[in-house]
Amino acid sequence: MSKEVRELEPKNVWNKFADLNAVPRPSKKEERVIKFMLDFGESLGLQTFNDEVGNVIIRKPATVGYENKKMVTLQSHVDMVHQKNNDTNFDFDTEGIAMFVEGDWVKANGTTLGADNGMGVATIMALLESTDIPHPALEALFTIDEETGMTGAMGLKGGVLQGEILLNLDTEEDDEIDIGCAGGVDITAKRTYNEKSVPRGVQAFQITVKGLTGGHSGMDIHKGLGNANKIMNRLLYLSSEKYTIRIATIEGGSLRNAIPRESVVKLVVDKAHSKAFQKDINTWFEIVKAEKNTVEPDLELVLEETKKPRKVMGIGSQEKVLKALYAAHNGVYAMSLAIPDLVETSNNIARVILKNGKVKIGCLTRSSVATGKDDLANTLKSTFELAGFEVKLSGEYPGWNPNPDSAILKVLEAQYQKVFNEKPKVVACHAGLECGILGQNYPEIDMISYGPTIKGAHSPDERVSISSVQKFWKFTLDILKNIPE
Repeated sequence: MSKEVRELEPKNVWNKFADLNAVPRPSKKEERVIKFMLDFGESLGLQTFNDEVGNVIIRKPATVGYENKKMVTLQSHVDMVHQKNNDTNFDFDTEGIAMFVEGDWVKANGTTLGADNGMGVATIMALLESTDIPHPALEALFTIDEETGMTGAMGLKGGVLQGEILLNLDTEEDDEIDIGCAGGVDITAKRTYNEKSVPRGVQAFQITVKGLTGGHSGMDIHKGLGNANKIMNRLLYLSSEKYTIRIATIEGGSLRNAIPRESVVKLVVDKAHSKAFQKDINTWFEIVKAEKNTVEPDLELVLEETKKPRKVMGIGSQEKVLKALYAAHNGVYAMSLAIPDLVETSNNIARVILKNGKVKIGCLTRSSVATGKDDLANTLKSTFELAGFEVKLSGEYPGWNPNPDSAILKVLEAQYQKVFNEKPKVVACHAGLECGILGQNYPEIDMISYGPTIKGAHSPDERVSISSVQKFWKFTLDILKNIPE
């Protein structure tokens, strides 16, 4: 399927993307893609090395006539988010991504595509391999583990990079130039509960909420998309208010930076009330579906009888967990008062696991204001602690403060208008970019972020626009021609 992708223009970029997507590259398991990048740089005879955490750095001298221009660091991350549809048989640890072309879009067959940030990586590779593209001295920085903690950027020590300008190729709208981003923190709530024997005279059910869009928990959080964990908890809460349900297991969501698309619960209810329970839960679900129909037309509830579980949750613990999840904030918490239409602070209740006497809830809280991030984190921490959870905050990373006076911003604005005959949008985003972290050890580097149009990142609906990649490539070549001395 990648053959038709390789025929797209610009072929040098799409061929590098196809090569990259043939290499399994899950976050925290980047050994193969690190070797792939090292082999690539060495095959070109370029200075190539990796640092102690695994980031790969490749340097290429300036072309003739560009020797006096400032060195440019081109930066993208090599790992990708792994999400697939439940009915897709795919092993991210061993298989390359199966791609196809549909109109103006390149998509994957039932999985995430890896355009985030594979298109940036492929573009840098094409520049490094080129023999006829004019450019200043280039320094490629391929970071690891951006998607699950940004540990590559955090681990990059000062003094490694030599560039004076950094171009981060990880923005997902081709008419935007990004000058700031949100910071984030992982919030993990855990508690135990007493397991009880299954009562007599009950019927067991498996409830599945599915068909949600999912997406990027930063870039898509303002869209009002359904969160499978919150929808499922709403149904369970309403059921517990009217019936004596006993929950056996919950399995909802997956990655912290992906809006959860599915949740599966096993529970029991008195046989005498099972028909009424089924009727009511379907009624409540239809209410939710009607509320979300505009953005979630494929939302689906599957309710089916199943084998009785061995154990269920104690009723007291169950009440506390359901109420804590109901009270925990999900979605936009505050909009920026400084930048129009920018989400300032949000939370994604990404993962809920309940089984074998243990509950684990995982959230990702983001904010472009550090104190706002702390405020929401404390709100969530308090909510879960009141329900008997132990709460841990980890993986914190800083935001990137916008610099509207950036010299490289002025170059990009001028060249964008010249090439495309319109002004770009200069924005800050609610996603987490590595610029804020890199800026801590490299405060003198002038940084900017831009990229091609990518939709549905962090979900199996991820796709990248072919015409946008062409635009992005053209813009990149023009930027490199106009780097100042």
